[in-house]
Amino acid sequence: MMNWIPLTDLNQLETIKDLSFTSPQVILKHSTTCSISKMALARMERSEAPDSIQFYYLDLLNYRPISNAIAEKFNSEHIEPIEIKILEQSYNSQKNCIENHQ
Repeated sequence: MMNWIPLTDLNQLETIKDLSFTSPQVILKHSTTCSISKMALARMERSEAPDSIQFYYLDLLNYRPISNAIAEKFNSEHIEPIEIKILEQSYNSQKNCIENHQ
């Protein structure tokens, strides 16, 4: 079961970056109106979450400025759904859900 941490404040991005030095961090940018994004979220929620990773959930529609900041800070495109893994400040964006449906 996923224990999502709501991403609702720009200041959390600096915390996520700092925490990435000691443990992997994952951000899921989710659009509540996109069926592909809903499918990606459901797939993640069915997965067992490792205890060593913190998972952040961003409601893209309500927090677009944070989404824009993520795109800039972690060099990721502004699309959804997108899962951003942050490990020791090495950023890896996964967009396979969208790429497989285009």
